[in-house]
Amino acid sequence: MKIGIPKEIKNNENRVGMTPAGVAELVKHGHEVFVQHTAGESSGFADQEYEKMGAKILPTIEDVYQAADMIIKVKEPIESEYNLVKEGQLVFTYFHFACSKPLTEAMIKSKGVCLAYETVQLADRSLPLLTPMSEIAGRMATINGTYYLQKTKGGNGKLICGVPGVKPAKVVVLGGGIVGQAAARVAAGMGADVIITDISLPRLREIAATMPANVNTLYSSSQNVANEIKDADIVVGAVLIPGAKAPHLITRDMLKTMQPGAVLVDVAIDQGGCFETSHPTTHSEPVYEVDGVIHYAVANIPGAVPYTSTSALTNATLKYALALADKGWRKACKEDEALFKGLNIVEGKVTFKAVADVFGLPYEPIEL
Repeated sequence: MKIGIPKEIKNNENRVGMTPAGVAELVKHGHEVFVQHTAGESSGFADQEYEKMGAKILPTIEDVYQAADMIIKVKEPIESEYNLVKEGQLVFTYFHFACSKPLTEAMIKSKGVCLAYETVQLADRSLPLLTPMSEIAGRMATINGTYYLQKTKGGNGKLICGVPGVKPAKVVVLGGGIVGQAAARVAAGMGADVIITDISLPRLREIAATMPANVNTLYSSSQNVANEIKDADIVVGAVLIPGAKAPHLITRDMLKTMQPGAVLVDVAIDQGGCFETSHPTTHSEPVYEVDGVIHYAVANIPGAVPYTSTSALTNATLKYALALADKGWRKACKEDEALFKGLNIVEGKVTFKAVADVFGLPYEPIEL
């Protein structure tokens, strides 16, 4: 199969779809790999490293899309890429369709095959291709929240760990999944007073048994959340419904009860955000203020640490990329239920129900 790895062109997206080591495995399986010039540069991987592993370097993004049967990316195609996706072409990347109708309509029109990392799901309901980026985003959520807590950055001026005689900051984490646990663990390691919420009692029991003593669990009801955010210094939104829009756990009215200079970090912004006042931001302009509360809602948080992120992502995606390349997407998805669940749009049809529902589009389940 001919596989293309274009350069990411979303604002400040420094990751790349695959490391040179991953490319070497694809070539070893007999596939041709085309990498766009300087695609891996921001992640620390030079063109020469890809060439050494058997890839061919192409000068433009148009060349890569034209040459490839399968595109391996990190982020969803942006508007300038919409017309590059060919009919029948497999695009393997994070799509997050539920928060972008223009993207959804463009991919339907393209008649490409859109296999989304974020909805590939194992039998235990875990999300193997979302997990590594969730781990990084959760860690970074606390680190970035702490940074913007500084008075010079618009925050309330509290040091997250406190000092002897002065209380540490209070961090509230909404959601006890991969992102939430990573955020809570880093906050706890920094010495914060941490509350983590979830609607799953078994998960809360697991968290209570494995987290440090300065992490407390709380059932996630609207009233409990409303009470806890009033004196919170950092709130991390870490709620995910695979493939669907995130629920708004903090409304604008609730925001008004928070202390000035508190920081909201919305890791769910890729799926529409879990704060009513959230809208996507970029690494170049990451924050804005509403009612005195700082909002950090960067849609590609792991892009700030691209070497780590690209390496971790390749570790997770390579197994599936090899299956798709070796067998073709139809056979690979037929044989692997997890991959099958990644099919969101196939040749002009919406095949993932949550995406169809959010936009009122026809849902056409695929049979292989």
